[in-house]
Amino acid sequence: MVHILRFAFKDGTTEEEKEGVLATMRRTAAVGPVSFSAVGQDLGDPDEGFTHAYCVGIEDLAALERYMHDPVHLAGDAGIVPYLARLSAVRLSDDMDPGLGGKIGAMHLRKVALYPEWGRLLETIPDARIASGA
Repeated sequence: MVHILRFAFKDGTTEEEKEGVLATMRRTAAVGPVSFSAVGQDLGDPDEGFTHAYCVGIEDLAALERYMHDPVHLAGDAGIVPYLARLSAVRLSDDMDPGLGGKIGAMHLRKVALYPEWGRLLETIPDARIASGA
């Protein structure tokens, strides 16, 4: 599975704060369940309003579960989300299970139930598009 976040920082975010967010994302992208990663500039259409991107490859649902609950990942989001003005999440996979999106969506909902403060944090992003997976 590949998980891609395209994002833009809030107006007024300093270069130092941006570098701190990217460093936090790189730490998260280096946790054990991640097979490969890239964190840096977004090379898409500038008119779409995204400036940066985060991409991780994750082998399977078991690895995704470990990734979602990894302490580095959990701790990092609080230092990332407050700086984001815009976020779009895209997932893709070579696993053709027609129920895969729903399984991933259910994992997300379980995480929100387990960590309601995390769910509330995500809701603070002014323009966020995160597929439910349903």
